[in-house]
Parts: sequence; C-alpha cells; structure tokens
Amino acid sequence: MKKLTCILILLFSVLVSAQDWKESYAQALTFAKKENKPIVLVFAGSDWCAPCIKLERSIWKSSEFIQFSERNYILYKADFPRKKGNQLAAEITKKNRALAGTFNPNGHFPLVVVLNSKEEVLGKIGYKKLSPNQYISLLNSFMK
Repeated sequence: MKKLTCILILLFSVLVSAQDWKESYAQALTFAKKENKPIVLVFAGSDWCAPCIKLERSIWKSSEFIQFSERNYILYKADFPRKKGNQLAAEITKKNRALAGTFNPNGHFPLVVVLNSKEEVLGKIGYKKLSPNQYISLLNSFMK
C-alpha cells in the first residue's frame, strides 16, 4: 500500500508540474490568437544537441519557467531528433522542417524564437547560461 501511495504521489507531482507544450504549431498559433499570448517556439535536437539538453534541464523544466509559462506563453517545440528510436512521425518532421525554413533557415540549435499571434518575430535567442528568472526576463524583453 505504501508503494502504491508513493507512486500515485510521484505521478501526481509530475502531472502537476508538466508544461503545456502544444502538439502542433497550428495548435500553438490558435491558442496564441485566442489567449493573446506570445508563442515561444523552440528549435531543438533533443537527443544530440548538448546545449538543447542543457536548456531543457536548466530552463524548460525549472519550476520558475513552468509556473510563468503557464500564465504568459504558448509553447511549441520543433524537435529534430537523430536517433532512430526517437524519430517523430513523418508528418510532424515535415511540418517542423517547414517551420525551420521560415523561422530558422540557418539551422541553429537550440534556437528560441518569440512570436506574436500574427507570427511576427519579436526576438531570437539560443542557449545562455542564465537562471530561469533571467531567461524569462530576456524572453519578456522581446515583447516591449
């Protein structure tokens, strides 16, 4: 019984702290327009790009960013994994490549693009060794 309780608590804490990364860019754009929030579009190589992995661990998974982003951003990650076991569905890969052609034509990883609901680029940034609050401030500076 104790094991079951511990497992349930762990699962609940993971669900509560999970971020709301949208399943598609189209969905992110719809929410951005509906809620009048900026889109944080992240180009990442989740299984090969060391700075992408650092950004994931130090910023995206931080409690500060999770809490702030829930209220202030619409999130979408255009992932480009290389390992066979991590490959995305062909349709998602195709759409992510089209996004990269528009917003990341030079193929920088990681690249974080902040967009308004009209898909206008407000700012771009890569990995920086900053605290979550400093990174949030930098993202917010694009919206002024």
